[in-house]
Amino acid sequence: MTASFPLAGTVASRLEHVTRTGSTNADLRAHAEDAEGWPHLSVLTTHDQAAGRGRLDRTWVAPAGSALAVSVLLRELPAAPTARGWIPLAAGAAMAAAVAEQLPGRDVALKWPNDVLVDGRKICGILAEATTGAVVLGAGVNTRMTAEQLPVPTATSFAVLGADVDEDRLLSGYLTTLDGYLCGLLQAGDAIASGLHDAVSARCATLAHTVRVSMPGDRVVEGTASRLDREGRLVVVVDGAEHAISAGDVVHVRPAGS
Repeated sequence: MTASFPLAGTVASRLEHVTRTGSTNADLRAHAEDAEGWPHLSVLTTHDQAAGRGRLDRTWVAPAGSALAVSVLLRELPAAPTARGWIPLAAGAAMAAAVAEQLPGRDVALKWPNDVLVDGRKICGILAEATTGAVVLGAGVNTRMTAEQLPVPTATSFAVLGADVDEDRLLSGYLTTLDGYLCGLLQAGDAIASGLHDAVSARCATLAHTVRVSMPGDRVVEGTASRLDREGRLVVVVDGAEHAISAGDVVHVRPAGS
């Protein structure tokens, strides 16, 4: 059905909204081999997801009707693995832009690699999953979640911010910007040449922060997040030495410049 999302339906090659599901990402992964029925930029949404997952295998559970779960199927992918690594960052920057459009005057930023923050609190998380010949991008946006329903004190929602979210415009803006970023990346073959590196860096609130990064193997790095490298990795400076982080749980230890 596309009735609930007329604007987004003109951007997506196929858009389906389901009343309830376990995971929109899992559903789209199941359709990955059906390229004709589920082409590039196919979208699946729901307001009731019972078995969602976040990064680092965390569960993502939201009361029915309190959040919008969106998954996008990508088939047109850049050949270089270094360029493909930018796909989740592109999704985070695209969603941040869509959220910012509906929250004028608010500080909307990206926490590396792809959490969307409003005034420093998380309103959306994104999970990218690779499958055979495709990538599935899942996003969970806290839309009508009340203060009592927020999973952690560092989270927020459109409702808590007193904003009446236009989900169709939000989704349309996200898909349009995401598609633009990915088309540029595909054509240029490189995040720097396509301008995606600059776009993500400009949105990234993690840069210039003192951060603590917990990585697999119980390794912890604490230092200053200085930049994103060509592969999209977070470069953290510790005692003058640069460490390129490809995956990890980032905590902003203190505000930038404080």
